[in-house]
Amino acid sequence: MGFFKKLKENIANKTQEVTSKFKEGLSKTRDSFVEKMEDLIVRTKKIDEEFFEELEEILIGADVGVHTVLDLIEQLRKEVKTRKIEDANQLKPILTQQIVNFLKDGQSNELNIQSEGLTVILFVGVNGVGKTTTIGKLAHKLKKEGLKVMMAAGDTFRAGAIEQLEVWGERVGVDVVKHQAGSDPAAVIFDAIQSAKSKQVDVLLCDTAGRLHNKVNLMQELNKIFRVIKKEIPEAPHEVLLVLDATTGQNALQQAKLFKESAGVSGLVLTKLDGTAKGGIVIAIHHELQIPVKLVGLGEKMDDLQEFDADQFANALFAQGFLEEDQEEI
Repeated sequence: MGFFKKLKENIANKTQEVTSKFKEGLSKTRDSFVEKMEDLIVRTKKIDEEFFEELEEILIGADVGVHTVLDLIEQLRKEVKTRKIEDANQLKPILTQQIVNFLKDGQSNELNIQSEGLTVILFVGVNGVGKTTTIGKLAHKLKKEGLKVMMAAGDTFRAGAIEQLEVWGERVGVDVVKHQAGSDPAAVIFDAIQSAKSKQVDVLLCDTAGRLHNKVNLMQELNKIFRVIKKEIPEAPHEVLLVLDATTGQNALQQAKLFKESAGVSGLVLTKLDGTAKGGIVIAIHHELQIPVKLVGLGEKMDDLQEFDADQFANALFAQGFLEEDQEEI
């Protein structure tokens, strides 16, 4: 009995810690979005067309995305009609649950880390989105979880990219495989895989160039990297993570569409979520592109890269009690 009590306490403490990070990281979005929604609910005497139109504007203003908003509103209309809802306040938990459903949508948000052998994770994304910093933070996170990690400085074109990854390597105590600036990125990744295998590394995190994503030569470079990886480990890369800056909103959505078409993206990392009042872009990208959000950046500290959790996100955004109810059932 004592063991299970301790386990329950540990789960509760961990959940509380992560929930706090989400609440703090989403504070700008919550203050902007929820405040407007609360005001709408207070003013609403009747759930009519005017109410839905104003709710649409609020959701679009939070960068939830037009297509996603229309889907959400359609679901709400059905619920209002089916349940004969008259009190607008009753729509808040329904909207929250709809957002959770959109963010889960049958896809796994967990990183595909192999139980045996080397896991190769490739990072793609344009310059300036926080790709190299994300790699460093993930290296720190995985190392804390007991995994042996290595990083590959595959962005050989951006000035300072190799040095930036080296600094992260020193900070988190992880080896970095590098070549000279301007060298062949695929050659760097090849050497990194050989080194990772010989040192029995668990996870290899590979940086790549982030020049304009619609340039043919960049996609050719990525294809070459894919070929090199697959020749050495046929089932790799195990993840292709596209890093996006959440503060760029709809521009991030456009980047995601282009990379999905050309780079076989398996998951998304949204950085700087704490720096925007339009955190609804998370919902838009996931729902419209059917690519799971796997990691989110909720601050500048080393520990502020978090695994994405739809319930945590909704709980932090709406301050609803989904998680508290779940914990009681453990």
